[in-house]
Order: sequence, then C-alpha cells, then structure tokens
Amino acid sequence: MTIRTKLLVFIPLLVLLVNSVTFFLFQSGAMVQRSYDDLLNRILLYKQSTQAVDRHLQMLYVYLVNPGDELLDKLSESRQALTELAAQLEGSESAALSAHALNAYSLMLDTFAEQEQAVMKSMHDASQASALSRYEEAEQTAAFIREEGQTLVDRELGFYQPLYEDIQAENKRMNRLGAAILLTNTILSILLAIWISRSVTGPVGDLVSRAKQISGGMLQPASPVKRSNDELGVLADAFEQMSGDLLSMMEKEKESLEKDRLVKELELQALQSQINPHFLFNTLNVLSKLALIEGAEKTSDLIVSMSNLLRYNLRNLDQPVTLRDELEHVKEYFTIQQARFRDRVRIELIVDEAALQQAIPALTLQPLVENAFLHGIAHMEKDAEIRLTVARDGAFVTVSIADNGEGMSEEDRQALLRQDAAAVKKQSSGLGTKNVFKRLQLFYGQEDLVHIASESGIGTTVTLRLPASQEGELEHV
Repeated sequence: MTIRTKLLVFIPLLVLLVNSVTFFLFQSGAMVQRSYDDLLNRILLYKQSTQAVDRHLQMLYVYLVNPGDELLDKLSESRQALTELAAQLEGSESAALSAHALNAYSLMLDTFAEQEQAVMKSMHDASQASALSRYEEAEQTAAFIREEGQTLVDRELGFYQPLYEDIQAENKRMNRLGAAILLTNTILSILLAIWISRSVTGPVGDLVSRAKQISGGMLQPASPVKRSNDELGVLADAFEQMSGDLLSMMEKEKESLEKDRLVKELELQALQSQINPHFLFNTLNVLSKLALIEGAEKTSDLIVSMSNLLRYNLRNLDQPVTLRDELEHVKEYFTIQQARFRDRVRIELIVDEAALQQAIPALTLQPLVENAFLHGIAHMEKDAEIRLTVARDGAFVTVSIADNGEGMSEEDRQALLRQDAAAVKKQSSGLGTKNVFKRLQLFYGQEDLVHIASESGIGTTVTLRLPASQEGELEHV
C-alpha cells in the first residue's frame, strides 16, 4: 500500500469516527437541553403570570386610593403584558398537564382581566362602593391564580421527576461512553500515527544512512537495503541505481584521466625533445654576454628579459605563486614590449606592497596584459597607456588592468564573460582569458571573480577581485 493510499484511507476514517461520536453526543445533549428548556419555560410562564397579576392588583389598589393619569398609563401597560402572558399560556402544551387544566388557568387570567375592567368602569362612573366591591372580587381571583399557579408548578415538577432521574442516569452513562470513546480514539490515533510514521521514517532513515555511506566513498552497500512497497521503495531503487551508475562513471573517468595523463606526458616529452630548455637558456645567456661585450646594453637587457620570461613560462603551472612573482614576470614582458612599441606606449604600475603575498595561479596577469597590448593599443600611433593596479581592500585583493585602447562592444564584453568560444578566440591569445578565468575559479572556489568594463573608443578595464589569503599561504592549484 502506498503512503498516499494510507493517508487517504485511514485518516478520513478516523476523522469520520470522531465526527460521528461527536455528533451523537451533541444530539443527545441537545435533546436533554430541549426538555429542560420546555419545562423551565412553562414554569417561568406560570411564575411570570402570577407575578404580573399581583403587580397589576397592587397598581389597581393605588389607583383606587389616588387616581391619576400617569398611573392610568402604567395600568394600561401592565394590562397589555398580562394579556400577552395569557396568550402564551393558551398556545403552550405540557405532557404533565391536561389541556383542561391549562384552559382553566387561562380562564382565571381572563376573569381577572374582566374584573379589573369592571373596577375601572366603576371608577369612571364615580361609584366608589361598587369599585371597592369589584376590587375585592379581583383580589380573590388573584389569590386563586396564585394557588393554581403553584399547583401547576408542583404538578410539572412531580411529573418530570422520574424523567429527570432517567436523564441524569443517561447523562452519566453518556459521560462514561464519551470518555471510553475518547480514550479509544486517542489510542487508535497514536497507533495509526506510529504505523504511518514508521512506514515513512524507516525507509527514509535507511536512505540517509546510505547517503552518508556514499558521501564517505562507499558506493557499494555494506548490506542489502530493505525495500518497502511504496514510493520510498521506488526511491530506494532509484538511489541504488544512481549509486551503481556513479560507480561506473567513476571507473570510466579514471580510465579517461589516466589516458589524458599519458597523452600529456608524451606531449611534454615530445616538446622537450624538440627544444631543450637548458640549451635555450645557455644560448640566450651567451647572446646576452656577447651583446654586453659589444656595448649593446639594451640588447643584452632585452635578451635577459626574454630568458626570464621563457623560464617562467616553462615552470610547473600546478604550483601557485605570489603576486610579487607575477608582477616581476609582467615587468619582464613590459620590457620586451617597450622595446617593440618604444615611445608609443606608457606603462604605469600602482602596487600596494601589503597585497604582494597574495597566492595566485601562475601565468594569470601576463596573458591579460598581453590581451591589452594586442587588442587594445597595438594599433595606436601614440599616447597608448596601460595601467596595472594592485591594492588590498579588506578581505579582498583587487588587481586591475586598464588600457585606453579600442575597447569593445557590450555584446563582445558579455560574450567574453560567458566564455563564448567565438568571443574568446577573438579577444584572447596565448593561454587566453578562458584558461585564466577558469583557473582562477578553480583555485579560489568562486565564480564571481572577474569584472570587465569596456566602451568602444575609450578603453577596457579587467578587474580581478580575489579573496585575500594569509601571508605564506600557497595552495595547490
């Protein structure tokens, strides 16, 4: 059974059971409450009618002693209230009383109302003796009404007393039943929650353990993974399939890397067999000394710079260098380029000594400076300028290479940042910007390290914002 099926079947069933029990208890309570309400309403009606008669009789007596318009209005309001109570009594029904008893009580109220009217008529006819006689009759009727009202209340209570006892016993039974059902629902809910959670958390825990094994390098499981018959079982199968595919890919990658290593070794051996670096360096040194003996000091310096440049380029590129080493290499390159461009180009170095111990991949700055020469200022006849700035900025070291050459369009700038193949071929030479940018990303483990600002006809600025390293900290590239 899938997890979705479990949730869609058992949880609605549990909710339906709880709602059914709640509805049953609610209906039982509502029925009892209606019985209480009917009884209390009738008893209150008897009491209210009796109190209304007494209050009206008292006001009638006061009016007989001291007639007045204000009191007459109050008598009218009291008479209206008494009439409404009589109408309610006529419309009520009781299982404890017969219709004759209720009608008799209502007739008493009507008789009292008629006697009160007779008293008022006598007062209007200025017959004081007749009014007092009528008042005495009304007073007797009020006494009968009080007695009959109390009798009705007693009969109602007497009739419902056995029923109340049954209701109380039923309430106690319902309370016990409700408590038992609540306890049962709680136990069922806990058992259902434990069952569903175990069916989910168990396979998930196995997957987590397997993931930790894979992260630790153990692609083959130490023991068979338990498989459930739900979605997590499918996920576990996919996980093991992915682990097997990953192991196969790693084996293939190892074979490919070994082949690449052998090819590079062969290429390096072929290159070394074509040009012996020691022979080349010795030859350049001989040419430098010969030029110095012949008085060609500039030629001697240029040959020395070329020798140093070549030696730096043939070093092991897997080992990082400091910014100081890179700047010295760039200076050698500047020396050679100034011999070529002479007064057409001016080199400006702005260097913060505090940043020169920054670790950086070898051959990072020279390719960027070379791009500035070839694609920025090579076609300028005069006033060409390249500015190389190194500064420490808090937790970063900023290296900026700016020229006032041709610049580039926004499309070429974006393509160069994306390392588009056509743009790289157009805007780079030697190791190229693609190689430089990629090695920087691998070395620092970040991507947003290079920023390029350029405008056609004004120039280009390439800025490297590198995370500052501690002094002497050189990591493997």
